[in-house]
Amino acid sequence: MKTKKRCFWVDGAEENMIEYHDKEWGKPVHQDRQHFEFLILEAAQAGLSWRTVLNKREGYRKAFCNFDPKKVAKFTPSQVEKLMLNPEIIRNRLKINAAVTNAKCFLEVQKEFGSFDKYCWQFVGGKPIVHKNRTRADFRATSLESDLFSKDLKKRGFKFVGSTIIYAHMQAVGMVNDHTIDCFRYPQITRVSR
Repeated sequence: MKTKKRCFWVDGAEENMIEYHDKEWGKPVHQDRQHFEFLILEAAQAGLSWRTVLNKREGYRKAFCNFDPKKVAKFTPSQVEKLMLNPEIIRNRLKINAAVTNAKCFLEVQKEFGSFDKYCWQFVGGKPIVHKNRTRADFRATSLESDLFSKDLKKRGFKFVGSTIIYAHMQAVGMVNDHTIDCFRYPQITRVSR
């Protein structure tokens, strides 16, 4: 049986990382709740590995009300304290507080634009940017688009949304196709992107 060729970062990875790569990473997302989920998870990753966050994803789902921004925006200081004791998530006060702040800001963006999806896709002209990455050296950590998106989010009060975090968000939600051209997902995602 022939093994599927995947992006280099999946080599030797655990099953949940392979499944994430094969089914989610780079697939265009247009549901606001998924956008909010990835904003929380990408912020949680700051300074850590994606593997660490992915292993705690279900804990985050439970702790953050299935990534419902309306519910998270109403978290009280006592709920934040409770989260600080939850071993199923990354117990970093700044990141937890950022999730609550970002939920409030997320709702404001929805009010202004009709949806967060409509807002964020404007930074890539409404369709994914398709790169032709061949090697590790071809990958980037930021882009002009992530710089602009990050700057606008910060202006709106969002936290933990630096350009690197936002570029990772853009990769996760398919605003950027960064699969290597020899990865079996590259043509599938590129087709969806058109």
